[in-house]
Amino acid sequence: MTIGGVADTDGAQMFAHYAYAPNRLGYCGPSDTSQLVGATRADIERAAKQFTGAWPYLKVLSRMTCIPDPLDHRIVESYWLGGGIGAGLDPHAFTAELLGVIGPQAGHYWTHLSADLTDEAAPNHGFHVFGVYPWTRLLGKGMDEHPLAVLDNCRITWGTVLSSDDVTAVVECRRLSWNGAALSLADESTFRTDVGEEAPTGTPVTTGDLVALHWGRVCGRLTTEQIHALEASTYQQLQSTNRRLGKHS
Repeated sequence: MTIGGVADTDGAQMFAHYAYAPNRLGYCGPSDTSQLVGATRADIERAAKQFTGAWPYLKVLSRMTCIPDPLDHRIVESYWLGGGIGAGLDPHAFTAELLGVIGPQAGHYWTHLSADLTDEAAPNHGFHVFGVYPWTRLLGKGMDEHPLAVLDNCRITWGTVLSSDDVTAVVECRRLSWNGAALSLADESTFRTDVGEEAPTGTPVTTGDLVALHWGRVCGRLTTEQIHALEASTYQQLQSTNRRLGKHS
């Protein structure tokens, strides 16, 4: 990630910035958000271990890539954005490893967590949002607005800042769309988003910045290479998810 023109190779800080928004809303992680933003590396690691969604991916990526630190920036970047060191992992082996960790935690309410997920599995956050979480399975049941909103907010979105006042920013991006049969990305539109404590440090977010969004908040700047990785992993996930949705329509 590029912040203020300097390459940021601190995986712990990147994890904290991207994980802060859902943690702030109480969806995952520790109850004390101070363990993330402005925290020490040790505090962030303790907090990261309480993210029952993200942490298993980081651990599995660590084991399968032989990178001992789950908060190594290569692992964290690959998890949040797709591509990178996780892109070449065998989906069958990855699915088996992941289900071995999250399966016992999930309980009988998550019966879809089986080897069948291999067809759409990827070692990144996009797969967790669209494949592991149950929200895509609620589409097409007559109440699509809520699951669609959760899916769109939970995935990592890329966008371009059109203006900013350091508290909010107007960002142009592509929102998630559902036509009753398949998911896609709509044409570019603008919306106002928060620029909070987890926003990039250094120079303020400004017009023209390429940014990542999570739960309606700016969580980091992106390089063009990172956007390409995120875009590719997003489209790949939508294609595999739509194949599954089509089989059950």
